[in-house]
Amino acid sequence: MEKMNVESFNLDHTKVKAPYVRLAGKTEGAQGDVIYKYDIRFCQPNKEHMDMPGLHSLEHMMAEFSRNHHDRVVDISPMGCQTGFYLALINDDNYERVLDVLEKTLRDVLEATEVPACNEVQCGWAASHSLDGAKEIAKNMLAKKDEWTEVFA
Repeated sequence: MEKMNVESFNLDHTKVKAPYVRLAGKTEGAQGDVIYKYDIRFCQPNKEHMDMPGLHSLEHMMAEFSRNHHDRVVDISPMGCQTGFYLALINDDNYERVLDVLEKTLRDVLEATEVPACNEVQCGWAASHSLDGAKEIAKNMLAKKDEWTEVFA
């Protein structure tokens, strides 16, 4: 297969075994800062996916709650394929800390009583949310925590 510019396009999605957390890229800036991009895969590619309302709520909660556990979160964004998220950190490549932040963040999701910024002022599609859906996704991911470090089947 031809090498492509996007790292995930070079990943054989038929060989991975979700759920997992893997370092997907590292980008060095002109001033020496380094952005580490992690692939946090919740669902098995091409076999399952997260429903949009639950995914959307999980996005809001992970974006808000992850920053309570780590001060170097640049971004956490859902994948268009609805199978996972990308987490970008600046100047921190500690894999164990990433796993810890993810676990704490997902536990926060389970404790949440509302979705942050779930309104028309703060969200571009406020009607598309599900707190229960987000909690179900988080619960399923946490149930397989022991598998997060195993990327390939």
